[in-house]
Amino acid sequence: MCFSATASLSAGIVLTVIGIASIRKVESSSQIVFASIPLVFAIQQFTEGLVWLSLSHTEFEPIHEIAMYAFLIFAQIIWPLWVPFAMLMLEKNATRKKLLQILIVLGMILASYTAFAFLSYKVEAKIQGHHIEYLIDYPHEFNDFIAILYVISTILPPFLSSVKRMWILGIFILLTAIVTAIFYEVYLISVWCFFAALMSVFVFGIMRGIEKPTKEFSTMKV
Repeated sequence: MCFSATASLSAGIVLTVIGIASIRKVESSSQIVFASIPLVFAIQQFTEGLVWLSLSHTEFEPIHEIAMYAFLIFAQIIWPLWVPFAMLMLEKNATRKKLLQILIVLGMILASYTAFAFLSYKVEAKIQGHHIEYLIDYPHEFNDFIAILYVISTILPPFLSSVKRMWILGIFILLTAIVTAIFYEVYLISVWCFFAALMSVFVFGIMRGIEKPTKEFSTMKV
């Protein structure tokens, strides 16, 4: 959350409630990954709340790097894998499954490169006004490639899903990404994660509308 420690921690609490409600709608194991999205966002918001505290209160300085890297791991590594995998678990169409599997591979490439960058280059977080700016010293020649992979991995999957109303979720993610890129370019990582956290409401709505899996009963031959 891009505004304050209080905002981030409060958002984490709200998202936890939404996440629990979403999990309670689960009817099969294939729905768990998707239904868990609000809870994962909750953890991410709690970590950024700790980043805020570590930057603004000296007693929290010892946890700064842990909190910063935890937030960035969620934002840059986990989501490019989690989103397409969540859609794959829900998907029943064979062709769409193959496309989502390709997106997972792209997400793995992105996650691997990002993990390498975290280990190899300087990473810094600082408060600028009412936002946190994350400075990651990636080689500039790869910036466009990383951005494209991230968009493909996190925004495209909902549009490939055959689940009812999932495309609405995709449109919401796309629009918030565009708004963030235009108006909050410097704080893109933090602010877009805030907007993306709002999609948890859509996740809960979709979970309510997902058809219950058909129960198959086996018959005994006598």
